[in-house]
Amino acid sequence: MISFATTTYAPVVLGFFGLGTGYLIYGPQELFRFPKRNLSVDRSTGVWGIWLPGFCQFVTGVYMFVALLWFESLKEPALYTAALAFSAYGIHWFAMGWNRYQGNDVRPNGLMSIAFVIISVLGMVVFFSVGAWPLGVLFAGLTGVYLSEIFASFRIGVREPAVGTADEKPTAKNPGELALGFFHIVTGVWLMYLTFATSLNISLAYSLPAG
Repeated sequence: MISFATTTYAPVVLGFFGLGTGYLIYGPQELFRFPKRNLSVDRSTGVWGIWLPGFCQFVTGVYMFVALLWFESLKEPALYTAALAFSAYGIHWFAMGWNRYQGNDVRPNGLMSIAFVIISVLGMVVFFSVGAWPLGVLFAGLTGVYLSEIFASFRIGVREPAVGTADEKPTAKNPGELALGFFHIVTGVWLMYLTFATSLNISLAYSLPAG
């Protein structure tokens, strides 16, 4: 086994930034219907989903697992949970982005979300327990995201509108999707803060609450 000097510079900012960007793309569409979904928009958001929250988190998670388990350059035990989360969230965004790009059925997302609620709650337990409350807050937001995804994917609470005229075709409001958009935006903003604060702490020796 090759060992390197211990470092405190885990590349979490890449994962924060990638996921936050994805949330700030998807959230306004879900909450405000902007931009309105169509085939072209779904392909665009699908590509962004694969590369920003998908690839950025996957690279971060794999790097952290390698640093923890092979090179031993990261030592903090709580980072094991962070590596799990970044890797799993990244891989699932590959699937989410591809399904959006292809226009596939969203109902399996609800089943997927059950497992990701568990990971999110796990993250809350671990990071609040070790005193890393900014990350605990992040995982609380992620818990809200995946609980909302369950309701959104299965259209729980949706009331189909009355049939409109040829010129007016009302669409049903999905409460779960609105909640999903809200949690995407709020958590996305928090991820941007974590990216900003963590980078300043490392680069300029600031002492902001961060990841």
